[in-house]
Amino acid sequence: MFIFHLTKWELLSYYLNMFKAEPNTTPTATQSIGEKSKAAIFEKALELFRSKGFEVTTMRDIAREAEVATGAAYYYFPSKESIVSAYYDQVQRIQAEKVYEALRDKQGLRERLGVVLHSKLDILKEDRKFLGALFRYTGEPGHPLSVFGKGTQEQRKQSMEILKETLAGTEVSQEAAQILPWAIWLLHLAMILFFIYDDSEGQTKTHKLVDGVLDLFVGLVRVTSSAVVRPFVRPLQERLLEMMRDAGLAVEN
Repeated sequence: MFIFHLTKWELLSYYLNMFKAEPNTTPTATQSIGEKSKAAIFEKALELFRSKGFEVTTMRDIAREAEVATGAAYYYFPSKESIVSAYYDQVQRIQAEKVYEALRDKQGLRERLGVVLHSKLDILKEDRKFLGALFRYTGEPGHPLSVFGKGTQEQRKQSMEILKETLAGTEVSQEAAQILPWAIWLLHLAMILFFIYDDSEGQTKTHKLVDGVLDLFVGLVRVTSSAVVRPFVRPLQERLLEMMRDAGLAVEN
């Protein structure tokens, strides 16, 4: 599935349909009253999560700020977690759009991966405090906001699609192309965790760290993909891929 061969608008349509994001999270004049109410609830919820914190904010607080009945807030979003899930979808959609625009004239692996990771930091720059509160659920498999849980399975799938297309057409071998999306996704989680604690202006430390890690990472990928080294590395890659398939983690092309 080489979707970068599609036109700009075909690709954008593909992503918007694939990513089950909330398309009307910002009130507009053409929306119905119900759509405007839902958008207002979503926007006010994010404002409260960012200012007061996710834990202390209640659905009643959100309804009051959005100027709707509490029952209406629950009608559109059954819980605070469902609002965060819609936020995750929004982030995925925005990144897909940014990545497409930026990758149009970039062919090298290093450049393409840099686009993906730095674009995610740019999108999340106003939400570091908010995300810090959500990271605590990572170790709770049953929690709907756990990054490894079933509740975020669709968002992980969407991230893998972006990473697969980022790797498409680069020097990465076929075996590595099935392994690397998960490796890069885990790397991006570590990046976000560091980003949350980074108090440097504009989080420049995180951006510099990402660049340094990518230089090392891409260098390693190129060495292991070379004609000389690849015959020795391939058995290890195949074994790792088999293990990932058994664990349900492999990304099939």
